[in-house]
Amino acid sequence: MAGYKKIAFLASSMEQAQAARAELVARHGEVNVDEAEVIVALGGDGFMLQTLHATEHLRAPVYGMNRGTVGFLMNAYADEGLAERIAAAEEARINPLHMRATRVSGEVMEALAINEVSLLREGPQAAKLRIFVDDMLRMAELVADGALVATPAGSTAYNYSAHGPILPMGADVMALTPVAAFRPRRWRGALVPMDATVRFEVLSPHKRPVMADADSRSVRDVVQVEIRAERSITHRLLFDPGHGLDERLMREQFS
Repeated sequence: MAGYKKIAFLASSMEQAQAARAELVARHGEVNVDEAEVIVALGGDGFMLQTLHATEHLRAPVYGMNRGTVGFLMNAYADEGLAERIAAAEEARINPLHMRATRVSGEVMEALAINEVSLLREGPQAAKLRIFVDDMLRMAELVADGALVATPAGSTAYNYSAHGPILPMGADVMALTPVAAFRPRRWRGALVPMDATVRFEVLSPHKRPVMADADSRSVRDVVQVEIRAERSITHRLLFDPGHGLDERLMREQFS
């Protein structure tokens, strides 16, 4: 394959993904993921996120083909022409978010998120959150089901469902979006610089417990969560020409 001779094929547990992997391996052969020049991920968006997290220490780009449901981060599946498609692919580079969550017990847990870091109420009562940006108090009290910080790449996921803005890939900002805000009722969120650190403090954590989630990696009973872009890690994704993240984000705004 022009430029990419060593390929690793990874697939989700879905039957159609496993079948596609078997077909492609039979056609192209494969190498171990640690030796690969390109990684082909077969599944849906959830599996793509798993693949990116699992291979973040590698330099090989990831070319996804949709064998799942939504497939926003994936290319269309075809069992032929893989060599030509990879050779012609456009590359998108994204940095994940770093989450540092402190629990009521004092335990500190860290995780990375490619789409978003979210804080969500654990019980029947709304969460009460205090918001700082670069150590400056920006909101003394947000009463809501939660809040999230999303990257441009993740802005069409949970962020968009929570009525947050879609961010172009070139925008060097993050979306800070409330989830079902009760007070301030009309607050729709904010855009903060990508190099900013957003800190949430949980008010009344025992009465109104809150969990933090980074791409489905959950931490319960948090009292403080710090979120910042992790510039030291860059994920490389490959897309078919004309179907890259910039174009997909643009199309989402007119759908």
